[in-house]
Amino acid sequence: MESNVKVQRQEGAKVCLMSPEQLRNKFPWINTEGVALASYGMEHEGWFDPWCLLQGLRRKVQSMGVLFCHGEVTRFVSSSSHTETTSGEEVTLRRIHEVHVKMDRSLEYQPVECALVINAAGAWSGQIAELAGVGKGPPGTLQGTQLPVELRKRYVYLWHCPQGPGLETPFVIDASGAYFRREGLGNNYLGGCSPTEEEEPDPGNLEVDHDFFQDKVWPPLAQRVPAFETLKVRSAWAGYYDYNTFDQNGVVGPHPLVVNMYFATGFSGHGLQQAPAVGRAVAEMVLDGHFRTINLSPFLFNRFYLGEKVQEHNII
Repeated sequence: MESNVKVQRQEGAKVCLMSPEQLRNKFPWINTEGVALASYGMEHEGWFDPWCLLQGLRRKVQSMGVLFCHGEVTRFVSSSSHTETTSGEEVTLRRIHEVHVKMDRSLEYQPVECALVINAAGAWSGQIAELAGVGKGPPGTLQGTQLPVELRKRYVYLWHCPQGPGLETPFVIDASGAYFRREGLGNNYLGGCSPTEEEEPDPGNLEVDHDFFQDKVWPPLAQRVPAFETLKVRSAWAGYYDYNTFDQNGVVGPHPLVVNMYFATGFSGHGLQQAPAVGRAVAEMVLDGHFRTINLSPFLFNRFYLGEKVQEHNII
């Protein structure tokens, strides 16, 4: 934690470290048993509605002329050439020329020519990369290296607790992995906990496991915040992470072998926080003039969007 705070301060964040006694004095509702140290963000902290942010961005770029086409990518058409790496490994370079898109309420596909492909398909970006030939080579080689992003299901629970922490409550992450924050002004709270590798739920559906809250989330919450012993769950939902199995961080930039496919994926739950910067970074990497581009994104109903670039240095 001390190392993390040092890095955060170097980047300009105003963060302080708190002893158990300092933590207890500032937030009397916290049980500090077992706590050695806490970090606390002192400014520019908060949360926002991700769906509203997404819709705001969509409406803005649509007003600027961006076209969204709702369909599912089924195939990439590409050309190939051969070269050698510096270590002498022979590799095949691919360049995508066309994407086949199955349109809604249609049995036919629409061929879309493109100069660049931006793979921002979130939890499904690994499948999209595989369609483009990524990871199809022999194991242990560059060509055989898959995009390490897969679907992981996570639960979010909303509960009510009349005697719970007050309006000064920050977003709290316990050492157990359990987290929570206030939701509105009516003593409602939102939170959850990521499962262990052995407990990973089946991502084949979006059903909520209420026993997971009872067995894995509630005990550490009630231990850390004694008032939560009397909480009552009011609702819950499930969603998908684009989980990077390598290091749980984003994969951003061009693929070394599919030369006109760029990635912006694998953020493992914190992508929305980085999305504006990543979007600009990828745009700066790939746009040097007028291109027709494709953006694959899963924001609505596990589908993908095709975005046509119509203004220089703007890409969605």
